Amino acid sequence: MKILLMGEYSNVHATLAEGLRKLGHEITVLSNGDFWKNYPRDIDLVRKPGKLGGIAYMTRLYTILPKLRGYDIVQLINPIFLELKAERILPIYRYLKQHNRKIILGGFGMDYYWVSGCCYNKPLRYSDFNMGESLRTNTDALKERKDWLGTEKERLNRIIAEECDGIVTGLYEYWTCYHPIFPDKTTFIPLPIKPHIPAPAQEDNQAHIEDSQVLSMRIPEKIKIFIGINRSRSEYKGTDIMLKAAQAIAEKYPDKLELRKAENLPFQEYVKMMNGSDAILDQLYSYTPSMNPLEAMSRGIICIGGGEPENYEIIHEPNLHPIINVQPNYESVCEELEKLILHPELIPILKKQSMEYIEKSSPWRTSGHCLRVFSALAPRNW
Repeated sequence: MKILLMGEYSNVHATLAEGLRKLGHEITVLSNGDFWKNYPRDIDLVRKPGKLGGIAYMTRLYTILPKLRGYDIVQLINPIFLELKAERILPIYRYLKQHNRKIILGGFGMDYYWVSGCCYNKPLRYSDFNMGESLRTNTDALKERKDWLGTEKERLNRIIAEECDGIVTGLYEYWTCYHPIFPDKTTFIPLPIKPHIPAPAQEDNQAHIEDSQVLSMRIPEKIKIFIGINRSRSEYKGTDIMLKAAQAIAEKYPDKLELRKAENLPFQEYVKMMNGSDAILDQLYSYTPSMNPLEAMSRGIICIGGGEPENYEIIHEPNLHPIINVQPNYESVCEELEKLILHPELIPILKKQSMEYIEKSSPWRTSGHCLRVFSALAPRNW
């Protein structure tokens, strides 16, 4: 099939493209690399600041538009799949719909149905927007509500969701907001992650990473905990609380815990800092691990974050539960970190299980799920 993947969040499209190409399909990724994260893409479309940057962006967009025709599938990462206002994206969407066979909308991040679902229907016990029946009032949550509810972004999201041929969600949280409204065309497909380490045999003490680094499978004398901070989203994602909890435990057990912190780094630099860690602290208000902790797990790094029962249920995994689940509060993070410090014998076991977990959701398997959806929408005579 000929497939166009437009936009990028957290390396989803770049990784999916790799898996689809391995299966013999023609894939084009068009994105801005997800801003400073700078993920790989085939067509680079980055908007520079200022009025001249906007003019240059529009000029390049309209220059490449004729090349974005004749695809079997166009998958949009989000309703805002370009660095444009919603009202300017709508005619581009119409053009893509007219000149390609099928359009898929991705439910991979911030959009109207996510904000609306969490604020009104509240299908989740907690989220980026609610704690039980109460709405969160931090600055980022209020900003996103203002941005998506009753605005042109809401209108664009509604139009695309209603008109598109299918909706693919990558996390349980997004699925639970889209599926009740569009049950016939919403599909959950796990996020694509490339395994980096073959899961070692139980008696092995180490595993070899692709870039010649070695992952120790022994019980560590000092546990290395990694946390990635996006300064502009720290309160919203709960990494501020995660960091405070980790600092408190590091102060309590200075000889047993080493805390590593990365802030606003491009993806390749982020990975270099993360490598060699024993565990990663993920988002606080999530039921499920997102791309970065899944990438960490593929490297034998334990995820401390969202591992609620719903995460395992939607991927049909009754036995393999390697994620250290935390509740959305400081005390829970401290408690789980302290358990890990006091029971380091669990670390080699959880590392091995983390790699096995990723093996089950490799990009080739995810790509197979996608192809079944794509082929049903746009069948071809092979």
